[in-house]
Amino acid sequence: MTAAGFVRVCALSELEEDTPRRVELEGTPVSVVRTDDEVFAIHDICSHANVSLSEGEVEDCTIECWLHGSRFDLRTGKPSGLPATRPVPVYPVKIEGDDVLVSVTQES
Repeated sequence: MTAAGFVRVCALSELEEDTPRRVELEGTPVSVVRTDDEVFAIHDICSHANVSLSEGEVEDCTIECWLHGSRFDLRTGKPSGLPATRPVPVYPVKIEGDDVLVSVTQES
């Protein structure tokens, strides 16, 4: 673990553009997404149904729940379409060299 609760989750070079990667940090499922030259970390479970967001598609800085089609903003976690009405947590990300670090102890 590094400073302020950040944990290395993968190498930046391992993240494919617009392809979510599921990791588990301190028992918390997290989807890590590289899109538009940025990296985001969002809670991996849809707020509407208990399914993994990592299995959905990424487009326009959103991730889609594959089951019912709700989309969540990767920056804020807010849903942009029904049936989801509650946001999902997003987590701070740091890039140090080729390391992607995420903290689940503090939501951004």
